[in-house]
Parts: sequence; C-alpha cells; structure tokens
Amino acid sequence: MHQLPETGFLRLSQIIGNSNSNPALPPIIPVKKTCWWAGVKTGRFPKPVKLGPRVTAWRVEDIRNLIESLK
Repeated sequence: MHQLPETGFLRLSQIIGNSNSNPALPPIIPVKKTCWWAGVKTGRFPKPVKLGPRVTAWRVEDIRNLIESLK
C-alpha cells in the first residue's frame, strides 16, 4: 500500500496519479479525473474539502476508508 500520512490532506493528482509530473506520481486509486468526479457526485468517492478558492483536497482518513472498502 502507498505510504499515506496519518492525517492531513491529499490533492487529486496524489490520489489518481499524474504521469506528466517529474517524477511521475503513481495512482492510489487508478481512475481518470472524470470518473473520480462522477464518483464524488454519486457518493461512491468521498466529498472534497475546499481549502481555498482554487484548492480542493481530500482528507487522508477518507481515502484510507475508501481503500479499505474497495478490498
């Protein structure tokens, strides 16, 4: 499993990965951006937290719970 911090927030690129970054970020949840947002809308994936006008993140605890529920 990925090394996730105990608490804190993750940005979308940290969750679904970003192959264009240097070095590439491997995905924790391997889905595309549109699939992720559709899952957030339907409740399949956790709701984000707005940290600022242009900053959206997810609680690490919510992502851990999602990973456990997918097993």
